[in-house]
Amino acid sequence: MAYNPPKQSLAGQVFDVITLLVLTIGALYIPLYMGLAGAAKVPNPVANPTWETLGQNPVEQQQWAALGITDPAAANDIVTARFDYSFSWMALFVMAVLVIGYFVMVVRLSDREYREVIEERFGQPKRGHGG
Repeated sequence: MAYNPPKQSLAGQVFDVITLLVLTIGALYIPLYMGLAGAAKVPNPVANPTWETLGQNPVEQQQWAALGITDPAAANDIVTARFDYSFSWMALFVMAVLVIGYFVMVVRLSDREYREVIEERFGQPKRGHGG
């Protein structure tokens, strides 16, 4: 007797693909839009910058020129940007709740689907053996 798993309709497959696509794009871009992704840099511009006040030596000035930037004012925000090392306990708590919640959801759904597959394949478990 060959096992034939249930077939998913075309509409169900399309829905699954669109859902996964939306979730993937959302997971990648929502943190960017919320300003939560990457190393947040905060510009600390120098008033009336020169290459010397920006700490750029002649070799670095040549590299800026190779990039098409010859005015120190144009490089001011880039050179003086510093990492934002601020920390939020609330953001950590929210992230922990989301990660733990996701883990619990995956384990519960996997358990339910695993039991459904076992039931489809082997039928109802027999009671009274060893238990």
